[in-house]
Amino acid sequence: MLNLTGSRLISIQRRISSWFKLKKIRDLLGSFHTQRSNSAPPLPPFSPPVKFEDCQRGREVGFVTNDPNFGVRHDGMVYAVQDVSNLSEPVQFMVTAKGLHEPRVWETTVKLALAGHPHPLALSKVTAQMCQNQVTEHRLLIKFSRKHQRGSAANGLRRQKRDWVIPPINVPENSRGPFPHLLVRIRSDQDKDVGIRYSITGAGADQPPSGIYNIDPISGNMFVTQPLDREDRASFHLRAHAVDMNGNQVENPIDLYIYVIDMNDNRPEFQNQVYNGSVAEGSKPGSSVMQVTATDSDDSTTANGMVRYRILSQTPHSPIPNMFTINSETGDIVTVAAGLDREKVSQYTIIVQATDMEGNLNFGLSNTATALISINDINDNPPELTVRTFSGEVPENKVNVVVTNLTVVDRDQPHSPNWNAVYRIVSGDPTGHFTIRTNPITNEGMLTVVKPVDFEMNRAFMLTVVVSNQAHLASGIQSSLQSTAGVTISVQDVNEPPVFPVNPKVIRFEEGVPAGTTLTVFAAQDPDHFIHQIVRYSKLSDPANWLKINRTNGQITTMALLDRESIFVKNNVYEATFLAFDNGSPPASGTGTLQIYLIDVNDNAPVLIPREAQVCDRARPNSRINITAADADADPNVGPFVFELPSFPASVRRNWTISRLNGDYAQLKLRISYLEASVYEIPVIVSDSGNPPLSNRSTIRVKVCPCDDNGDCSATGAVAAAGLGTGAIIAILISIIILLSMVLLFVVWMKRREKERQAKPLLIDPEDDVRDNILKYDEEGGGEEDQDYDLSQLQQPESLDHIINKPAGVRRVDERPAIAESQYPVRSSLPHPGDIGDFINDGLRAADNDPTAPPYDSLLVFDYEGTGSTAGSVSSLNSISSGDQDYDYLNDWGPRFKKLADLYGGGDDD
Repeated sequence: MLNLTGSRLISIQRRISSWFKLKKIRDLLGSFHTQRSNSAPPLPPFSPPVKFEDCQRGREVGFVTNDPNFGVRHDGMVYAVQDVSNLSEPVQFMVTAKGLHEPRVWETTVKLALAGHPHPLALSKVTAQMCQNQVTEHRLLIKFSRKHQRGSAANGLRRQKRDWVIPPINVPENSRGPFPHLLVRIRSDQDKDVGIRYSITGAGADQPPSGIYNIDPISGNMFVTQPLDREDRASFHLRAHAVDMNGNQVENPIDLYIYVIDMNDNRPEFQNQVYNGSVAEGSKPGSSVMQVTATDSDDSTTANGMVRYRILSQTPHSPIPNMFTINSETGDIVTVAAGLDREKVSQYTIIVQATDMEGNLNFGLSNTATALISINDINDNPPELTVRTFSGEVPENKVNVVVTNLTVVDRDQPHSPNWNAVYRIVSGDPTGHFTIRTNPITNEGMLTVVKPVDFEMNRAFMLTVVVSNQAHLASGIQSSLQSTAGVTISVQDVNEPPVFPVNPKVIRFEEGVPAGTTLTVFAAQDPDHFIHQIVRYSKLSDPANWLKINRTNGQITTMALLDRESIFVKNNVYEATFLAFDNGSPPASGTGTLQIYLIDVNDNAPVLIPREAQVCDRARPNSRINITAADADADPNVGPFVFELPSFPASVRRNWTISRLNGDYAQLKLRISYLEASVYEIPVIVSDSGNPPLSNRSTIRVKVCPCDDNGDCSATGAVAAAGLGTGAIIAILISIIILLSMVLLFVVWMKRREKERQAKPLLIDPEDDVRDNILKYDEEGGGEEDQDYDLSQLQQPESLDHIINKPAGVRRVDERPAIAESQYPVRSSLPHPGDIGDFINDGLRAADNDPTAPPYDSLLVFDYEGTGSTAGSVSSLNSISSGDQDYDYLNDWGPRFKKLADLYGGGDDD
C-alpha cells in the first residue's frame, strides 16, 4: 500500500486498517454490494457515510457533490440518485463540505465501485478534522481496500491489497521559494521488505512543460522546482509509480491532481480605453446609456477575479456632479437624475474605475477607462422667427424673384431634422402667387414669386407665415408664438406691353380679295390702366407682303390679291404677325398673330397630265394613252374632269378619240387603223367641276412609231419619230448666227481699241512710264478723329450772301480778289516728253504768284477747334516761293521714285 505524507495533507494513520475486520467491512457495505445474477436486488440508495468533525466536535456541516448521480445527506451518508448498475469502472467525484456558519470550504474525493465488480472497493471510515488553524487547502484522503468475491458468500471474503485515493494538492502561484519546495511524500508500506524506487509521470514532470515537478526516487519526496502561474496553467495531472530494484511494479500507480491556487496578480483590463455612448436629452432617470466591460485574468470564482465598477468623475458637473451611475457588477451606466439638455451640455466625460477583490480598494487592483456620453438631440426647441413682421417688394409680371428672406432661430442640432425649417403660407395668398423655399445652409426661408402678380389687380399682399421643423416636436413641447409672422409685400408697377385680346386672331375671307380691302381691326389693349399711354402698330412678319396695318388704330387692309394657292399659304391659312408698342418709359411691345383662312374659289383651270406620250402607228388594243388633270383649287372646284377634243383642226378628231374612264381619268387612242410615224401635238380641252367651271386647252405631245409584236416602238421607228420639226431647226440656226455675230463684234472692238492706243502719243519715254506703279488706295478717313467737316467752307464762294446772312458770332471771311486772272503756260499740241519738267515748274510758279487762286490772301477767321490735337503744327510748312527745298532724299526711296528724284533733286544739272 502507498501512503502520502506532507505538510499540506492529513496524515493517514496506519491503525485505520486494524479497525476494519472482515465482518465490519461486510456490515458497512451492507446492501451496497450487488450480485451480478438476474435476481440481484436493485442498487441500494446509500453507501457508508463520510464523516467530518471539526475541532469543537458537533458543528453542523453541509455536503455538495459535483456528480449529479450521487448525493450526500446531512449525516454524511452517500447515496445514489440514479440507477448506476451499468457502471463498469470505479466512480470518482468531489464532495465539498461547508459549515453553516463557516465561510471556509473543505473538499474531498470519493471513489466508489459496485459490489460484484472484479475489483470492488471497500469504503473505510475516515474522520477529517476542520480546525481553525488548519488551511483550507487540507483535503480529506480516503482509503479504499479492494476485495474479491467469487460465486456466493460461502466462498468468503479475501483481503486484498489496498489503494490510496489522493486528494488534490493545492500549490499557490507566484511562490517565492526557496525551490525546490517539498509538496508531498509518497511511501509504500512494502518499503521495509524490498527496496522501492519512486517516479512520477505526466505533463509537468516528464512531459512538456517538463521539469516543474520531480521526486526523490528513494525517499518519495515530491518537489516543485519553480514558481507557478495559474494564468498559464491552472492544474496538473501526474501519476506516481512504485517499482522494486528490478523494475517490477510493487504498487498500482496513483493519480496526483495538483491545482495552482490563484493569487491576485492581475489588474482588471478594459476592452477599450475609450467607450462611446449616447442618451437622448430629457431622458428620465434610469435610462440606459452604455456598458463598459473589464476582464481579470485571475480566477473568476474567487475574489481575485471578481471585478466591481464605480465612477470616479464626471465632466462637466452640470446640472449636478452625479448625473450617471454604474452597476458595480455589470458595468451598465444609467442616468440617475433628470435635466439632460444638449443645448447646454452636448457631451459628458466619465472616468470609470474597475477594481478586483470584489471592489475592495485596500487589497484589490484597479484600472480606469474613459466613457464619452453624447447627448442626442430631440426636437425640444421650436423654431422662432426673428421678427414679427417682414416686408418686401416685387415688380409685377416677374417670376422666380426672391421677395424677402425670413430669418429663424432654432437651438436644436444644426442641419438635422430637428433644426431644418419648413415654412408655410397659411393666409393672404389664395391664388398661389408665392412659395417659401428653405435655404439648406442658413435655414432661412426665401419667399419667392412663382406666379406673376399684377399691379392693376393687387397692389400689395399681406401674408401669414408659419415655420416648423421637419421632425415633430418632442412630447410635451408646445409651439412658440414666435413661430408665426406676417409678411407685407408691395407690388411695383412696371410698364407692361400692350396685349392683343384675341391672339391669334382668325378671320375668313375668299381668296381673290382685291388690294385695298379692309379685313379687320387688330387692336391691342394697354394693361397699364393707371397710366395713359398711346399704342402704335407696325407689321412684324408678312411673308407674301399682302397686308398693311394702320399705325394708329390697327386696321388691317390688303395690298395685293390674296391667293389661296400661294406657297405662303399653309392648309388654307395665311399667317402674319404684328407689333403693338406703347410710349412708356421704357417702351414695351407685344406681338399678335393674325390668321386669315382663305376660302377657295374656282380661279385655276385644270392642267392636262401627262404632257408627252407614245403610241404605235397602228391601232392595237394596248395602244392607248391614259390621261388625267391637275387642278390647284380644292373641292368642289376640281374633278370630276371633262376631257374633249377640239373641233379645229379637223384632223384631230379624225385621227384621235377620247373615251372616259372615270371622273378623273380618260383614254386617248387612234381613231384610224394606221397613222404615219411622227410626233403629233394633240390639243385636249379639260374642264373642272367648279361653278362656273373653268376649261383649259392643253397640248399633249404624242410620238407615233412603228411597234414590234410586243407593242413596243422599234429602234428605227423611234429615230424617225424623234426627228426635229422645221421650227426647231430654224430656231437653232438663228441662235448660231447670233452667237457668231457677237464674237465678230467683240474681235472688231478689240482691234479698234488697240489702234487707238498705238496712235496716242506719250508724254514721257516708254521706259520712263511709271503709271503702272501708280496704285489707287481706299480713303483713310476724314481726319485724326474722322469727323464730318463742311467742305463748302474750303470752296470759293460765288457771293457774299452767306456771310452777310450768317448770324452774329464767329465768322469766316474768304474773299476772292477783284483783279484779272493770271495767265498760265499753255502746252504745245505735240509736246516732247523731255519738256514735262519745264512745264510743271512754269505752272507751279504761275500758281504761286496768282492772287486769284485759293487760298486767298485775306483774313481767315475759323471756329474754335478745341485742344489736345494729336497732330503737329503746320505753321512750319513753306511754299515753293519761300526758297529752295532739298529733294535728294528721294534717291533713297528706291526705283519707284527715281523719276521724281531726277526732276527735283538734280538742281542746276537738269
